[in-house]
Amino acid sequence: MNKFMLLKLMAFAITLSILPTSFASAEKVSDGPLVIEAPWARASIGTKRPAVVFLNIRNQGDAADVLTAVETPVSGRASVHRSQITNGIASMTMAGPVKIPANSEVRLAPGGLHIMLMMLKKTLVKGKDFSLTLVFKKTGRVEITVPVLSVGARGPEQE
Repeated sequence: MNKFMLLKLMAFAITLSILPTSFASAEKVSDGPLVIEAPWARASIGTKRPAVVFLNIRNQGDAADVLTAVETPVSGRASVHRSQITNGIASMTMAGPVKIPANSEVRLAPGGLHIMLMMLKKTLVKGKDFSLTLVFKKTGRVEITVPVLSVGARGPEQE
C-alpha cells in the first residue's frame, strides 16, 4: 500500500472516530471486576477500508488491569488506536496496552481511543453483529458481541 492510500485510510478512520457518541447500551458483559458496556461498530464501506469499534470498560475492582490485545474473526488485524487533534492537525496512532485503573473506567469513544479493525474479511452490515475478544493481563479473555449500526451512527441511542 502506498503512502497516499495509507493517508486516505487514516483520514477516513479519524473522520469516523471523531463524531459524538452516547454510551448507553443494551449489552453489558461482566467478567470478574471488569464490566464491558455499550459495544458498537459502524457499518463498513466494503472491506477495503478499516472499521471502528467503540465501548466502555469499567473496572469495579481494587486493582488495575491492562487491555493487551483485541481479536475478532472479521478482520485480519485489530488494535487500539488513539485519535487526537494537535495544532489543528488530526492524527491517529496505535495506543499500545491500555491501563484500566482500579475503580475507574476507560471509554473507547469517537475522538479518542477506539478499536481499529483493519484488513476486513467481510463487510460490516447494519443490523448484524460480530464477536470481539478483549484480552486483559489479569482478567484474561473476555468475548463480547458487537452490534453494527449505520455508517453515520453516533452511538447506540442516537442510531
